[in-house]
Amino acid sequence: QVQLLESGGGSVQAGGSLRLSCAASGYRYNNYCMGWFRQSPGKEREWVATIRPDRTNDITSYADSVKGRFTISKDNAKNILYLQMNSLKPEDSAMYYCAATGFLFAGRRCEFNYWGQGTQVTVSS
Repeated sequence: QVQLLESGGGSVQAGGSLRLSCAASGYRYNNYCMGWFRQSPGKEREWVATIRPDRTNDITSYADSVKGRFTISKDNAKNILYLQMNSLKPEDSAMYYCAATGFLFAGRRCEFNYWGQGTQVTVSS
């Protein structure tokens, strides 16, 4: 049973930084995607970033709203996902969720089946 546990949320002033972590457990293989999503009250869940395995390096992708400010990374040895968030803005305030897929077959899209419970990020102006 795959489980995801986020940590690292909190309150910060605009322009500040936070790093979120997500510990994944229960995997018996390394070929899977992980990602971050966020949701603010009254809004739909928004994709933030994804990291997927590749033969040589992991491939990362970002929503336009966070590109250049957020960095997704993964410690494959420890199965921990990170989201480094810099230059935070009040509109980044949301509940942030870690997500992961099952086994990723070659050429397939990342379809997220597993979700953490979320960690709150609040950015004040």
